[in-house]
Amino acid sequence: MSDEVSLITGVGPGTGAALARRFAAQGPVAMLARSAERLDALAAEIPDAHPFPCDVTDAAALEKAAAAVRAQLGAPVNLVHNAVGGAFGDVLSVSPELLEQNFRINTMAMLRLIQAFAPDMVAAGRGAILATGNTSAYRGKAGFAAFAPTKAAQRILMESAARHLGPLGVHVAYVAIDAVIDVPWARKRFADRPDDFFAKPAEIAEECFRVAHQPRSTWSFDVVIRPFGESW
Repeated sequence: MSDEVSLITGVGPGTGAALARRFAAQGPVAMLARSAERLDALAAEIPDAHPFPCDVTDAAALEKAAAAVRAQLGAPVNLVHNAVGGAFGDVLSVSPELLEQNFRINTMAMLRLIQAFAPDMVAAGRGAILATGNTSAYRGKAGFAAFAPTKAAQRILMESAARHLGPLGVHVAYVAIDAVIDVPWARKRFADRPDDFFAKPAEIAEECFRVAHQPRSTWSFDVVIRPFGESW
């Protein structure tokens, strides 16, 4: 065990929970999500994982949660923004409000988290900030008008952060998951697909942990995860 405190947003039943488990093996983990019930269940299951119920689109609530994490656990050394606004629609039918909501989750919350915790990392001379994304950060498909612009903005924000914070000792990386993640609803929807069609949450978490702990001489920024059979 180490003294590394980590903070994970979007701690749901798939990738978020797997990230919490993996980083908790290294030190205390602050878990952020809207569902207090889900976080309490995971906290009972995962040693040294701590629940901080929070809607990341609520600036005041996120500031309060950040202060509580710092007071209870200390300043995070690792930050993974896994919360995602994923509603979809084409450019003629999507509501502006939906695009704005996704932007608040994917991009504005990322900025607020960076501003809340990066100064502590700079002062400590170490730290890692990751966002989990997907290939919508690189391309805008027809039905993704409410989603892709916000993920592209998130990735560019992270690139700007990497260029500013990297020379100050803080590793910033964007981990795009080009895959169907292995969760129950996906298994049901793609029931005819083989097991290795799905990206396993634990293996995604392992890659994120590896990226967060890369040596300074070999930092990555753009990291893309995809199953061997995924077309791209």
